[in-house]
Amino acid sequence: MVTEQAAAGRQVAIDPTDGGRWTSLHLAGREWLWSGPGLLSGPRAGLATFVDAGGLDECFPTVRGTPDHGGLWNQPWEGTVTYGDAILTRAFTSGPDTVTADYNLQAPAGYRFIWAAHALLDCASGAVIAAPAGTECRLYPEAAPLLPAWPDHAPWVTADWPTPLDLTVYGPSDGTAVGAVLVDCPTVSVRDRSAELTLTLSCPGQPVSTALWRNQAGFPAEAPYRSLGVEPMLGRAFDLASAGPEDAAVVPASGELAWRLTVSARPV
Repeated sequence: MVTEQAAAGRQVAIDPTDGGRWTSLHLAGREWLWSGPGLLSGPRAGLATFVDAGGLDECFPTVRGTPDHGGLWNQPWEGTVTYGDAILTRAFTSGPDTVTADYNLQAPAGYRFIWAAHALLDCASGAVIAAPAGTECRLYPEAAPLLPAWPDHAPWVTADWPTPLDLTVYGPSDGTAVGAVLVDCPTVSVRDRSAELTLTLSCPGQPVSTALWRNQAGFPAEAPYRSLGVEPMLGRAFDLASAGPEDAAVVPASGELAWRLTVSARPV
């Protein structure tokens, strides 16, 4: 039997005991995934509260809310994983400085979900995030202290990319942390230290976005660290519970849905 790790090739390393987390992404001669804040050692299987381990976690069926970061990170995953009524399968294909992950979800027709490839990147201060100018960007409540006003009880506010916060730049430590969703934005690139990483998500007929997490030593409050998340997403919101009718992916009548994530890199 060919294991998922063998199929991933040399470009990707995964940990099947830790939610199928991508622990390494090596493209264009460098490592792209952050190794994490060192909060624990060993797999997180069986834990009830999410612990950040770096790398790339697969968040499903939500990112925020319940369960936090979804329900896959704390169980083993070798190729196929089950959550409730849903069965998710992942298969890798690798090429020169490119990795493709193909996903297949089997679930009841009408099943609503959010999925995100929660990639935390090993980037230095000054890294630049590129997305189409004018893309609608949803800013989440942690951004409220950085904005002139915040509507009462609003789950998010919208602004055109790059937003008044200039989310294009992963800046120096300033005690801020901001989450955002670039709505209907399937491709985002990150330039860092003479290389560029591009992430593209494809799923015809479903809402395809990119989530961002720019943590410049503002989270968690009790012991903040730095992290940069660039997260291809099915859906338009972090939390499935607050997602509107058009903000979540929906399994069609066939009971099956497929999508593809392509990650590539090049020197610049």
